Amino acid sequence: MRFTYCPDCGEKLIMKEIGDEGEIPYCNNCKKPLFDMFSTCIIVLVKNRDNVLLLSQSYISTQYRNLVSGYMKPGESAEACAMREVEEEVGVKLDKLEIIGTYWFSKKGLLMIGFMGETSQTEVKLSPEVDRAEWVHYDKASALVHPKGGGSVSAILVEENYKRITENKTKQV
Repeated sequence: MRFTYCPDCGEKLIMKEIGDEGEIPYCNNCKKPLFDMFSTCIIVLVKNRDNVLLLSQSYISTQYRNLVSGYMKPGESAEACAMREVEEEVGVKLDKLEIIGTYWFSKKGLLMIGFMGETSQTEVKLSPEVDRAEWVHYDKASALVHPKGGGSVSAILVEENYKRITENKTKQV
């Protein structure tokens, strides 16, 4: 979101050169820059051994499956948000959580923080926002999520999980 008016005093902002940042909306009355804002979300690939949990959520897509995702609340850490969203959406407690990376999701203007979470649970309890959830073998998951070419963070996390599992299986041989 780009500010046009100051949220504190209501004055129309001007564009002002701010150091290395270039021109930034600036309030002459409050004497402060107002940098663009965007929402931060988490996305979690939940796995149990060789299976990953894929969700069907018709309000997101009727064609592709999703991973658990959600918006961070003010004051909440990304890790706490990931644990909360997994428990809220599918009723699963994670035994282990690892941050994989951060991704700009340009389609929605969001910063997404990607995680892999491990659980020993297999039973799920769906929230009303999830139509269906199922455990899918890791080698079938990439065909079910949004394709990577469209900027899909789900596809990136599924691909990373596949790579890790196949590398571990190769090392064990």
